[in-house]
Amino acid sequence: MITMLGNAATDGSLSSLAGIMELIQNNIWLEILVKLTIIGTVYTGGISLIAMFSIWWERKVAGHIQGRLGPMHTGGWHGWSQSLADGVKLFQKEDLIPDGADKMLYRIAPYIAFAPIFAAFVALPFGPQLCFEGTLNNGLLYILAVLAIEVMAVILAGWGSNSKWAIYGAMREACQMVSYEVPLGLSLICAILAAGTLNLVELGYLQGGGMQDWFVFHNPFLFFAFILYFIASLASCKRAPFDLPESESELVAGFHTEYSGLRFSFFFFAEYAGMFVVGVISTFTFLGGWNSPLGAWDPIFMEFNYDSVAAGMAYASGAIANADGLQGICDAINAASGATGDQAITVGQLCLANLWAFMMVIGKTFFLIFIQMWLRWTLPRIRVDQVMYTCIKVLLPMSLVALLGTAFWIFLVPEYVAPSGFVPATQANWDHLVSQTGTLQLTMQFVLMFLGLGILGAAGLVVLYAKITAPKHPPQSFFKELPVGNKVSWVSSQS
Repeated sequence: MITMLGNAATDGSLSSLAGIMELIQNNIWLEILVKLTIIGTVYTGGISLIAMFSIWWERKVAGHIQGRLGPMHTGGWHGWSQSLADGVKLFQKEDLIPDGADKMLYRIAPYIAFAPIFAAFVALPFGPQLCFEGTLNNGLLYILAVLAIEVMAVILAGWGSNSKWAIYGAMREACQMVSYEVPLGLSLICAILAAGTLNLVELGYLQGGGMQDWFVFHNPFLFFAFILYFIASLASCKRAPFDLPESESELVAGFHTEYSGLRFSFFFFAEYAGMFVVGVISTFTFLGGWNSPLGAWDPIFMEFNYDSVAAGMAYASGAIANADGLQGICDAINAASGATGDQAITVGQLCLANLWAFMMVIGKTFFLIFIQMWLRWTLPRIRVDQVMYTCIKVLLPMSLVALLGTAFWIFLVPEYVAPSGFVPATQANWDHLVSQTGTLQLTMQFVLMFLGLGILGAAGLVVLYAKITAPKHPPQSFFKELPVGNKVSWVSSQS
């Protein structure tokens, strides 16, 4: 059925779409207009949707962890439109400016906080052909550079508010973000050493051989580097236990204490959109990008005749870059895989494969976001001196060890089996896709993969145990029922 849908999609609509894309590529002004339209509609709507869903999801996660329900009424099913209602409420609130505030700095700070996150999205790939700017060879460096601008917005917000609480939070953020960018960057360099590229699209193609081929499992030091990156990303996103810049218990709300209404919502949206961006970065640098854990053997990809290994080799040879439209990309993949007839991928199947790849990226990213939320409602906030100690005396030395270890591992352990003579490093980066991997390297990849699956399974058992034992938890209220208007917000499970 899915194959029939893919074949049917090639008739008419997608062929017309390919012709429209070719017309756009031949007119630079039309191309600029289309790109600006995409940024103004698709990306603006997508970022808003991601932020609203994440805010609602955080409330639900917090509710379940704390033994309560979270939003339940607004919109009906589990309060799904609560974030939308909050947005309408914030839009209607009065925009206040404190006396003595620097009005220009106060006003532009929320926009400077949101703009880098928005700029980072245009370089994020969501599938082999679902990338706004897939030819950006230094895409990872570009994203890290624009994300670093956010710290300036926080400092401007704190200074421009003319509030001691705001300036305390801003100074904490300046120290925290600038410091944690060092171990975060060093951890990413470990993956760059193994991949040999800063292009996020290329990172996706490189990891198409299956779960054991993901960079997080390439060697023990990369496995360690992924953990260090995740910890540093918590500090970069101001997430617990590193939420010192907001620190409600002693700084009211930190750097955005004096903000209200729509300007406050920009800071809120920037935080959750930033969580998504760092999640996508870790997905592509460590967790296989858009590829399935089963690689080319994924049943959905097989149904679409999409061979991730063949696609990677076609990309490495330059056939995809030189392809003429979607049909040219299909021809390049078919030539690399040797598929003909019913086994050859069509334009419609390629589009459906990209849709499945998009779901893979979203699923992996939101899993990492869930872990961030889990940690927020589990771990206590640490002191500001402990934040700096963790960075300078713990994460920084560990990231340097991971970097040196990764370099020595790549130098000493053969990652590929050369057919004969010398093989250039650029080719060696792609040889693992066709199973030309050394015995020690391949064994270590499978050992680390099973270790990762064990950790993932243990986390799943914790969630399952919490779900099973939920009725035995202490009651959420002294009352049997809590009425809200003409409804009941909670009913005790105890008789």
